[in-house]
Amino acid sequence: MLKDTVRTKTYQNVIYQNKFLFKDKVVLDVGAGTGILSLFCAKAGAKHVYAVECSLMADMAKEIVQVNGYADVITVLKGKVEEIVLPVPHVDIIISEWMGYFLLFENMLNTVLYARDKWLITDGIVLPDKASLYLTAIEDSEYKEDKIEFWNNVYGFNMSCIKKQSMMEPLIDTVDQNQIVTNCHLLKTMDISNMTSGDAAFTAPFKLVAERNDYIHALVAYFDVSFTKCHKFMGFSTGPRSRGTHWKQTVLYLEDVLTICEGEELVGSMTVSPNKKNARDVDIVLQYSLTGQRCRVSRTQHYKMR
Repeated sequence: MLKDTVRTKTYQNVIYQNKFLFKDKVVLDVGAGTGILSLFCAKAGAKHVYAVECSLMADMAKEIVQVNGYADVITVLKGKVEEIVLPVPHVDIIISEWMGYFLLFENMLNTVLYARDKWLITDGIVLPDKASLYLTAIEDSEYKEDKIEFWNNVYGFNMSCIKKQSMMEPLIDTVDQNQIVTNCHLLKTMDISNMTSGDAAFTAPFKLVAERNDYIHALVAYFDVSFTKCHKFMGFSTGPRSRGTHWKQTVLYLEDVLTICEGEELVGSMTVSPNKKNARDVDIVLQYSLTGQRCRVSRTQHYKMR
């Protein structure tokens, strides 16, 4: 993730170009990893930074902080945010890189919200403070034929039961922007400063309008992240028309191959919820319909991100 320059340089620019936010402030870094965000904050003039990391990387972070001369400014705490004892009653800023694939898969959002409610002062700042999930549609016949339709005939045997399973598992991959067939639709914007954990489960309608005559094999989800408290708007996108990130995009293949003409609409809704057995997993229910010149279809599909 450190080599993900879109991600890391955005955080660095947010901190270094907005030092007025960090000057003499107490910062909590949730899920600190190597401590890179904590180091940025310390260099920007933070009074003190508490870097919380529950994995073994916390031991490395302590050494990194020591070697770089910030041991008097950064305190690394090893453990879960929900279980640690913070040496101070309140913090001025919470910073975290909490986003997962599809924004919500294996994310740390609930941990950030827990820290916000427990330690952040009134009018304190959460960075980033906005995250938006988008949806678009693509033509992807080559991949679908190679990876999914393959199971219909495997050396003369029907293994379509595996095809059904593979259809239920969203693919994390980089999508070529030339594959995009429709406009992009905003599904959900999350305000991290004010939302509750329950807001991460939602049902959102969508309408995708074809920009050319083509086929639709899959829908693609991606997210944008915003830092709106900065001197000027800052953020990044994980969309297929933006520079690549380690999050890539999330591809949900459709059971049907849809034939769509320019101006026609694919409409439906997407329901997103944490899995009941493991809240870090995500269940997705997709309902869609298309009534076009050459294609009429209405279907519900279920996906599981595990």
